[in-house]
Amino acid sequence: QVHLVESGGGSAQSGGSLRLSCAASAGYAISGLCMGWFRQPPGRKREGVASIDTDGSTNYAASVKGRLTISQDKSKNTLSLQMNNLKPEDTAIYYCAADWSNCYYARADFAYWGQGTQVTVSS
Repeated sequence: QVHLVESGGGSAQSGGSLRLSCAASAGYAISGLCMGWFRQPPGRKREGVASIDTDGSTNYAASVKGRLTISQDKSKNTLSLQMNNLKPEDTAIYYCAADWSNCYYARADFAYWGQGTQVTVSS
């Protein structure tokens, strides 16, 4: 069982930046896992944001490409999401997820999920 814990959420102004982190439980190297970030805006369904494959290749939703960057820090066994040029529509609960074989954010059937962290962007 992979345990994931997100941190780094908070509030930002439109155009600002935030960085989210996701720590994986000891014994599971994130480099061997497919990982992704998802978000659920208020009153809407959860949607995929970005994913990273075991070879380091990344994929992004069109709405965040060029503004959000997914990355791994293997030394800390953490996944990150650098969020720049934030917009009010980025307001959501952000979830980290992991899977052994699904490496694509557009498919939400990841096996392991964090508890989520709130991001609020004001105009």
